[in-house]
Amino acid sequence: MRSLIHLRLAAILFLAVFPIAKVHGQVLEFESGGLKYKALTRGGVTIMFAPLPTRVLGYTILQVAISNGSPVSWSFKPEDFRFERDDGQRIQAVSAGTVVKQLLDHASRGDVGRLISAYEAALFGNAHVRSTNGYESRRQDYLALGSTKLKAASAASAIALVTTKLSSGQSTDGAVFYPSKGKPLGAGKLIVEAAAETFEFPVEAEPQSRASR
Repeated sequence: MRSLIHLRLAAILFLAVFPIAKVHGQVLEFESGGLKYKALTRGGVTIMFAPLPTRVLGYTILQVAISNGSPVSWSFKPEDFRFERDDGQRIQAVSAGTVVKQLLDHASRGDVGRLISAYEAALFGNAHVRSTNGYESRRQDYLALGSTKLKAASAASAIALVTTKLSSGQSTDGAVFYPSKGKPLGAGKLIVEAAAETFEFPVEAEPQSRASR
C-alpha cells in the first residue's frame, strides 16, 4: 500500500514539473524553447537531450543535460553517448578535446555565432535545466584564460560537454557532437552507457524541411 502511494505521488509530481509532457514507455517527451526534448531517469540519474537546429563543421549537435539524483557520485563524458541508426550504423560522439580544437582552429565567425545563439536559446529557454556546473561556469573559465584566440570561439568551445564528475544533487549541461557530414542522424536510437545504467531513447527522423537546412 505504501509503495502504491509513493508511486502515485511520484506521478503527480512528474506531471506538475512537465505539464505538457508525453510519456512513451519510460521516456518523457516535452517541448521547450521550440525544441523537442526527451528525458529518461535510471537509478536516480536523469538525462535529457534535444537536437539543436544548427550544424557546425559537419557535426550534428545535441544539447544534453544531466542531473544526478542518486546518492553516488558518477562521471559523465561525451564518449558515453552513441547513436545507432535503424540500418545498423553506429555513430560515436566525439570527445570534447577534439571538438574544442576544431572549433578554435576551423570554425568561422558565422559558425561560432550560430552555435552560441542556438545553444544559449535552448539552454535559457528550458526551465527544466538548472546546471550547477555547466556551460555558464565553463564559459567563464575559458574567458578568464585571456586567450589570444577569438573570445567568441572560446565561448563556443565552452558549449561542448566535457568529462564531469557529479556528486549527489549536482547537474551539468553541454553539447554532444556527432560527425555526420552535415546530415541529420536519421531514425534510430540514442544510447547512453553511464552511471552503471543504459539509457535508451528512440529517435525519429527529422522532417525534411528541417533536415535540409
